[in-house]
Amino acid sequence: MKFSPADREALAAAMRRLESPSLAGRVASLAGKPVGFVQRALPAAASTAVANVAKHALERALDVALYSLRNRRFAGGRKLHSGLACTTGAIGGAFGLAALAVELPVSTTIMLRAIAAIAQQEGEDLADPRTGLACLEVFALGGPPTDETGLETDYFAVRAMLARGLVEVADFALDKGAVREGAPFLVRFLTQIASRFGVVVSQKIAAQAVAVVGAVGGAAVNLAFIEHFQDVARGHFTVRRLERVYGAEIVRAEYDRLKMAFAAAA
Repeated sequence: MKFSPADREALAAAMRRLESPSLAGRVASLAGKPVGFVQRALPAAASTAVANVAKHALERALDVALYSLRNRRFAGGRKLHSGLACTTGAIGGAFGLAALAVELPVSTTIMLRAIAAIAQQEGEDLADPRTGLACLEVFALGGPPTDETGLETDYFAVRAMLARGLVEVADFALDKGAVREGAPFLVRFLTQIASRFGVVVSQKIAAQAVAVVGAVGGAAVNLAFIEHFQDVARGHFTVRRLERVYGAEIVRAEYDRLKMAFAAAA
């Protein structure tokens, strides 16, 4: 099946969102610092603390993804969720890393609901736990373009990494109606997402830690943070919508062709 012009343009827009996410650039601009500063500003001990809080935030978000999104119709859209995120961001801007354990679970849940609204707009069924987990997947897809070993991790590579865990968690939820906390497959799935999400959270905290940013700037950084993941979500669920129409292989081939053309033109 050939792509319609409208669907090809939608896929091209999705590819640009997914292959060049730039939260570090956004928050570096807000902080008045170079991108490199934001990428390396936190010491190792702080980065470890951020990773632990990120995993806890995702554990809370998992409950929402599996059980609280069903049969929901989301109203208010992007501006409402962004406004709520700004409120929690003001807390983070005023108190920095010390407030992260309180702020991040709240802002992550707000972001998850914003992501679910986008999924719903793209035709996803929120009653299906696999959709909720695909929403959670966005927190990994919005991560850095390389992993901890320096290996490039593009959109489909991250999806492939998470695929087994997503199926295991979804199947267990469908079969048992609940997912047992501490189950090895669940821990592995959340750890994979948290390892990438934590890097982006660290970038946000590094920008908020700059003295001149303060509470108001902290809200602006958090706005950039949530809009980053909303952009990634729009790209992700556009790809999934097109996969339902054309099939995964055809969409992947066209995506790769568009990606090569995009790179050549850069």
